[in-house]
Amino acid sequence: MEQGPYKYIRGGSGKVSRVIRIGTRKSQLARIQTDSIAEKLKELYPEVTLEIIGMTTTGDKILDTALSKIGEKSLFTKELENALERNEVDLVVHSLKDLPTTLPPGFTIGAILKRENPHDAVVLHPQNAGQTLDTLPKNSVIGTSSLRRAAQLKKRFPHLDFKDIRGNLNTRLKKLDDKEDYSAIILAAAGLKRMGWDNRISQILEPEDCMYAVGQGALAVEVRARDTEILDMVSVLHDTDTVLRCIAERAFLRQLEGGCSVPVAVHTELKDSQLYLTGAVYSLDGSDSLKETMQASLSAGAERVDDRVDERVQRVGVTAAKISGPDQDSAEKLGTGLANLLLSKGAKEILAVARQLNDAR
Repeated sequence: MEQGPYKYIRGGSGKVSRVIRIGTRKSQLARIQTDSIAEKLKELYPEVTLEIIGMTTTGDKILDTALSKIGEKSLFTKELENALERNEVDLVVHSLKDLPTTLPPGFTIGAILKRENPHDAVVLHPQNAGQTLDTLPKNSVIGTSSLRRAAQLKKRFPHLDFKDIRGNLNTRLKKLDDKEDYSAIILAAAGLKRMGWDNRISQILEPEDCMYAVGQGALAVEVRARDTEILDMVSVLHDTDTVLRCIAERAFLRQLEGGCSVPVAVHTELKDSQLYLTGAVYSLDGSDSLKETMQASLSAGAERVDDRVDERVQRVGVTAAKISGPDQDSAEKLGTGLANLLLSKGAKEILAVARQLNDAR
């Protein structure tokens, strides 16, 4: 069994304590998210000492270029994974939407926590208080760094103009408030809520207006796949419903071979042991799109737990040993099946044109 060289410290009483090193991005939101997971682990394992190590990723450094133009699939994860590979950290915390659907060899997602609101939110410039996207004047500029958001919103709100805005959450809000370049910006509701900035949310965008990104609103813990000690430790953080929804979403995106360079959106719901997945692809201006919904049956309630699941089995990068294997398979097949349905109707061509136009911009 291949495991990293663990770190231990000796306390004042002479007792030796295992140190768990947690890697994270340095942004305020990333630290809040990581601290929340560290608190959960400390409650579960009080004998362990936790050490949080902040890092700067490629995505944090490049602030003058749209994410979709950079062409790097691991903008916010590569440096963290390098530290994990070098045994400098034992686990890393990500926003699940930042993790590619295919992870580098030797890594796995050992925990997906209960999802926060996955929808997008409208944050208005203070002078536009009380408005909505519907009521903003014609040609109002809306800031978003996401092709997915822009494609859907251009189609739904053709009277508005959309412009790239980069930076972490704090930076984008400052750009909105300090100047009059933007009438509003679109951000993930989950990030605003975790920062305690619910009061800045002017409007939550429903699926009819804007479906969300794969994995949006969920936090993921990435570990070395063969580090069974850490894998067992973090696996108790898994939220079953969130895991199944996100496996379906990630399988959908992987089959489409999508990423941040093309507009792909999803909406999932788990109700009465039925997993519903709606997925869509769009042209850059939203004028051409394909959208379909499929569903899959899951086992009910407590029957989902199955200790016999092989913990080495990964589904779209996720290891969830205590969640029913058949349910995970159903979720993965649902995502793949929906993607194949869209591909049969011309999704590949829509995405190919979107990539070409994005590269040419």
